[in-house]
Amino acid sequence: MQIKLISITPNAEKVIESAGRTAYLSFDKQTDLPIIQGMKGQKSKLFWVEEHPALAPVKTDEKFRVRDEDWRAVRIWKNSAEKFVEMLVRNNHLSVLEHAFATFRISGASRVFTHQLVRHRMASFTQQSQRYIDEKGFRYVEPLSIQKHIAAHQLFVDFVDKAKETYIQLEKMGIRNEDARFVLPNSVQSEIVATADFREWRHIIQIRGSMKAQWEIREAAFKILRIFKKKVPSVFCDLEIDKQKGVLQICKEDVI
Repeated sequence: MQIKLISITPNAEKVIESAGRTAYLSFDKQTDLPIIQGMKGQKSKLFWVEEHPALAPVKTDEKFRVRDEDWRAVRIWKNSAEKFVEMLVRNNHLSVLEHAFATFRISGASRVFTHQLVRHRMASFTQQSQRYIDEKGFRYVEPLSIQKHIAAHQLFVDFVDKAKETYIQLEKMGIRNEDARFVLPNSVQSEIVATADFREWRHIIQIRGSMKAQWEIREAAFKILRIFKKKVPSVFCDLEIDKQKGVLQICKEDVI
């Protein structure tokens, strides 16, 4: 399975911040400079590099001094947008995330997968058509459970080969693709483009990243999440992949 990010809202975190601050009319708190969470004993305080330019070089876990007080940097946000969006997510104020969108092209997955994905009705989809595409040379997805079982694997391959042979024979008889496709198995690979806002993508990833989800769509959810974690980390700050268990986990933290 290959997943490619086609498009994402430019400066998405800033777009979300601007929209969200409309509720509070707190536009004066926007900054492109870092914000540092300092700790002194049990005391926590935020320091804005915009107000304290000398703190610009400070890194996480480094000590710094402000007004004769020593602090340790325990968290640094690169700008106010990153901090604001993380606050929205931690407080479950997710409607604001609907102002940003992402579009992915997914290929090499089965029709089993796409039939599950298109059930997410708050997203938009465009899929490879079996009416217009000649599928006589189709590729397919074979579940690992079948691959590992010698007898099951042979049975599966024989069935797919027979389906392919039948499809070709129907074509030779003059049967159009839209009717010949009725013999194609669910294992046939397909290509689909999916667009959704960030709130819906979070929902899809959470639902499909569960252990209860089918393995193929869970794999897709993880790949999409990894892309989002690079592009807009604050929007998905609470979602992590448990590599040992192979499932999604939600990490809760205190909101600063």
